[in-house]
Amino acid sequence: MATEELPPYPQMILRAIEALNSDNGSNKSTISKYIESTYENLPTGHSSLLTLHLNMMKASGELVFWKNNYMKRDPSAAPRRGRGRPPKPKEQREPPIAAKAVKMKVSSGTGKPRGRPRKLPQPVATTALPPPSGRPRGRPPKVKALLTEVSVI
Repeated sequence: MATEELPPYPQMILRAIEALNSDNGSNKSTISKYIESTYENLPTGHSSLLTLHLNMMKASGELVFWKNNYMKRDPSAAPRRGRGRPPKPKEQREPPIAAKAVKMKVSSGTGKPRGRPRKLPQPVATTALPPPSGRPRGRPPKVKALLTEVSVI
């Protein structure tokens, strides 16, 4: 297939899984090796494109991902559920109207704005403040004990 154009990635992936014909399915590296050996002139980002299309096919339900292997979905098998609570069904939204409705601000009735009040800028002092007198700030330094000679008897 040197001069022919490449088929779409989903088609190449399905052909690779059918050709490998493993009971447990095929992992990403074996699918990639099969595609690389079968088709020439693959794009430079082949591995990232393969990953993208495998994820898209997995999300759409064309492929089943089980124990790090991809396999074709069996039409007679019951769909597998994931762990945890299923997501809520999404509601259909109405398309937005061309004329946007003006939102009314709902006041809480207190008259105060929400959130933390803004910090007011400090006035700039024109004269320098004299250094503070008296005790210095912070914890006083540790007093070093004087060493005394010990006589040996």
